[in-house]
Amino acid sequence: MSPILVALFSVFLSLIPHVILSSDPDPIQDFCIPHTTSNVTRTTRSDMIPCKNLVDVIPEDFIFSGIKHPGNFSDTGLSAISVSPKTFPGLNTQGMSFVRADLKVDGVNVPHFHPRATEITYVVQGRVYSGFVDSTNRVFARIIEKGEVMVFPRGLVHFQMNVGRSTATVFGSFNSQNPGMQKIPSIIFGSGINDKLLEKAFGLTSKQIGKIRKKFLPKT
Repeated sequence: MSPILVALFSVFLSLIPHVILSSDPDPIQDFCIPHTTSNVTRTTRSDMIPCKNLVDVIPEDFIFSGIKHPGNFSDTGLSAISVSPKTFPGLNTQGMSFVRADLKVDGVNVPHFHPRATEITYVVQGRVYSGFVDSTNRVFARIIEKGEVMVFPRGLVHFQMNVGRSTATVFGSFNSQNPGMQKIPSIIFGSGINDKLLEKAFGLTSKQIGKIRKKFLPKT
């Protein structure tokens, strides 16, 4: 192998750890507060979103106050406030996003997964049965309490349930500014998959499938 090829191969090997450890592309500037006007001087590397000029950036661009209080609760007893660059511009190009989740007593965060991010959950208050399922269908779950942290590996199905006697609050952080989320019940029964397939997959009757589907139809 020629010295040039050896050198190129060495450079490629040196980059592999960075590719593996990185989620979103690494930024090439300190920050990029999105700007909607055409009078811009900088753009991000990944998607060419216009950035504010540095002189127009203010401290408030890096502060978010929208998770001081819980949001509206769902039928499952969950209130979730997701925070991404769409609501908090200071996160743009930083490769992260986060969520505040509140769970009523016996409330659940149904099994779901994030295709583009690993999640770390910190319990602010309460007791939460928390866990995930790996690719061999092994469940890793336990009750975590105030001050404890659990990690959910990227792309694996995970879940939470409040097992305490008062509302629980957790804070989740993702290593992507757009982690994505797919809830298993909605994927199965709310996406329009053929009824016959679902009947065979789950051993349910057409009537049972229809009854379950009603829970996931858009509310009018």
